[in-house]
Amino acid sequence: MADMGQKQPVYRNEWKYYISLWEAEALKGRLRPFLQPDPHAVNGSYTIRSLYFDDYWNSSYEEKLMGVEERQKWRIRIYDYSDGRISLERKKKQGSYIHKDAAVITRREYEQILNQDFLFLLSHPAALCREFYYECVSRLQRPKVIVDYEREPLICSEGNVRITFDRDVRAAVGGWDIFDPELPTLAALDPGMLVLEVKFTQFLPGLIQKLLPSFGQEFWAISKYTLCYERAHYLTDTLAGITKTSGRNENEFRGLF
Repeated sequence: MADMGQKQPVYRNEWKYYISLWEAEALKGRLRPFLQPDPHAVNGSYTIRSLYFDDYWNSSYEEKLMGVEERQKWRIRIYDYSDGRISLERKKKQGSYIHKDAAVITRREYEQILNQDFLFLLSHPAALCREFYYECVSRLQRPKVIVDYEREPLICSEGNVRITFDRDVRAAVGGWDIFDPELPTLAALDPGMLVLEVKFTQFLPGLIQKLLPSFGQEFWAISKYTLCYERAHYLTDTLAGITKTSGRNENEFRGLF
């Protein structure tokens, strides 16, 4: 029997669309009278940088390709290239529902993880860090790719709604210094496209739902990690081999470094 005192994780709905830049501007114009800018977004947007991990078998990547309903992935996330908040996160997904656990770590702890000095995680006060220790030593979770993008968020308190416009999705290459804004990047989306994400917990107000894309888009199982890993794996993943290709080759970017 489940522990009645144990807090159950809250899963949120997550819908994703590919839309064009001009469609995004039209949609923002329709939504702004009913949603508010995120107060954390200076001038309306911010840069997200995430270092994604995967295990020895690339389970997160492979399960995404196979369409496994229940899966998870690990990442370390910062905002605007700052070490003011460094967050170790585990994102769990069940179909179109998501749940995210997060723990704040220091820059020194980040560097310890990069150096494969995992022992401190075992005694970390955050339970998520202790679970990450197990992942690192038993499943060999290692850095795979850095994902960058610019996010413009709109929020609505009714239903705990968050709608984000993520543009310029790109893979950063050349090292694992996530605080370096000068890392070279490779575009992961077609020109003129961005990712629209709609997240809500309790419900999506009918008015907002009616304002969402009505020009033929369907939900997409979009993974920025997968997009960027396929774009740059041969530069970032020493265990990638030659099987994960996206129609590009190393010669295309020779001279970047």
